[in-house]
Amino acid sequence: MQIVINSSSMVPVYEQLMDNMKQEIISGELKEGEMLPSVRKLANELKISSLTVKKAYDRLEEEGFIVTVHGKGSFVAATDMALAAEARKKSIEEEFAVSVERARALGLKDEEIREILEIILSE
Repeated sequence: MQIVINSSSMVPVYEQLMDNMKQEIISGELKEGEMLPSVRKLANELKISSLTVKKAYDRLEEEGFIVTVHGKGSFVAATDMALAAEARKKSIEEEFAVSVERARALGLKDEEIREILEIILSE
């Protein structure tokens, strides 16, 4: 499992951890039923608080990406392809939203933004 945490990012560490793990689950790098590192072990590896890892695991469980079995650990949940596709779309939407806001902040009009997107899509 390859997890990259950017300590200088404005995105909270638990969200970065969640995003990394979601990407690995969606891409199939983390397989259904695969055991995840314990909260303590992952916290030590990443040099972050155990509470941060616990929060990320709890949120991932709420969203259906992992399952925690008391006394046994956390595991990758059965992959719901519709859920995975929706998560990918949501991730792209969020990236587009950030880009659109940056473009608007630089003074671009919506039509100019659309033109840029059309150029990118035609390449």
